[in-house]
Amino acid sequence: MDECVMMKEENPLDEGGRLSGAISLAIHGIQAQIVEVEVDIIKGLPGFSIVGLPDVTIKESKDRIRSALENSGYEFPPKNYVVNLAPAGFKKQGANFDLPIALSILHATGQIDPDPRMIPMVGELALDGRVKPVRGVISMAIALFRAGYHAIIVPSENRMEAAAVEGISVFEVRTIHDVVAALEGKAMPFTGIPGSEHSGDGELDFADVKGQETAKRAIEIAAAGHHNILLIGPPGAGKTMLARRIPGILPLLTKEQAIEVTMVHSAAGLLAEGQGLIENPPFRSPHHTASDAALVGGGRIPSVGEISLAHRGVLFLDEFVEFRSNVLQTLRQPLENSMITISRAGGTVTFPADFMMVASSNPCQCGFYLDPEVRCTCSLSKVKGYFGKIAGPILDRIDIEVLLGRVPYHDLMYAGTGESSCRIRDRVMRAREIQAQRFSGSKTSCNSRMTNREVREYCRLDADSEKLLEAAVKKMNLSARAFFRILKVARTIADLGGSENIQSAHVLESISYKNLHRLYNL
Repeated sequence: MDECVMMKEENPLDEGGRLSGAISLAIHGIQAQIVEVEVDIIKGLPGFSIVGLPDVTIKESKDRIRSALENSGYEFPPKNYVVNLAPAGFKKQGANFDLPIALSILHATGQIDPDPRMIPMVGELALDGRVKPVRGVISMAIALFRAGYHAIIVPSENRMEAAAVEGISVFEVRTIHDVVAALEGKAMPFTGIPGSEHSGDGELDFADVKGQETAKRAIEIAAAGHHNILLIGPPGAGKTMLARRIPGILPLLTKEQAIEVTMVHSAAGLLAEGQGLIENPPFRSPHHTASDAALVGGGRIPSVGEISLAHRGVLFLDEFVEFRSNVLQTLRQPLENSMITISRAGGTVTFPADFMMVASSNPCQCGFYLDPEVRCTCSLSKVKGYFGKIAGPILDRIDIEVLLGRVPYHDLMYAGTGESSCRIRDRVMRAREIQAQRFSGSKTSCNSRMTNREVREYCRLDADSEKLLEAAVKKMNLSARAFFRILKVARTIADLGGSENIQSAHVLESISYKNLHRLYNL
């Protein structure tokens, strides 16, 4: 009996080791949660197990870690390793735990002296020991700062987004040796200025758009009040050309908004190497064959969708009528609440979705209804039913419907340039400043987001304007939602004109943008 015990104690495969660990983070939606990585070497045959609800990517990390350590000049002793990711109450995903697990193993096996718990870290490992970038680093830095931490170790490619969070010292690393140096106090934190993404002002300018003055005016109003807009016109009228220029007339994002947008794009893995904050409003244009999951986000563990990637920017739905009805129906909640909540087996996640929807469509199936030069081949019933595919609640959430005609030859050949995006943006920003003062102290940020109570307070009409609006509501059989949206657009038109009160001309112009009701009896 004693001999058996002696033999068991002398077996090196049964020897345990010291407990070690590190602080890391996991992404849930676009938010980060601090995760404690614990590594223990227990008695038993050589093995490597990970507990704490890891996904497949994390479970595969043992092979990456072993190769990375050995190719970096360290040893991976044949012991029985147990890795715990705490708290264990939610699913962890991604390769960002490679680095903290590897450093914990080095510390547990006595190959390095500094405790990996000193500085939180994230990073994926290549087989040769390089540290590769991961998603959601800016969210991780924010979570650490809120929890009272003041430093983080990140892959070099993620340094800019991490440095955008004030109060966090960022140690950029390229190899496992760099991480050890940072833990030993031999490395200096990153001192560069966080970069920002700016699109060139002259790349997509309204000055390049020939004609379409009515559409330009409608787009300016939409941008000034953050209104949803539908562009209706024949093929080649310039609908897409106009839509792609809308971000250029929107105000640049504030620091808080830029952080929100960057968090979304970082969680989706769309930030370029070394990119910092995104300061320009994003522009997203999903194809009309996109699924509802692609638009709002989805998967077993919900991921970011197109509407969240368009947060604080423009969601352009080209060929609007061609989108499947169930896909468009998913827009109802975010258009009303500026967020989207997704419930899946892997949990419930809420993503931000405060976007300006810009849709474009042909006026009919052949595209030439109302075109004075090309004869429409659609029957009257087909024309009337063309927009019938789209549910009324979605159409009611569109504030402006503008008709585009064919651009005349003279306008196409005109040598001059139109008004620049810069000048239009100046007017848009002045209108936004008026709205900011108007809604100071409330959750409302712009005219399109006014509550019904705020509409009654800030959109008061004189007797003539009331009669005009009442006649329009009766003639076009407008819903209550459409009624309030006419008032909101009129308020924006008045703001652009610097008028304190809404006048009849403002109401009349606002009514003129309800073309679906007028032409299609919708």
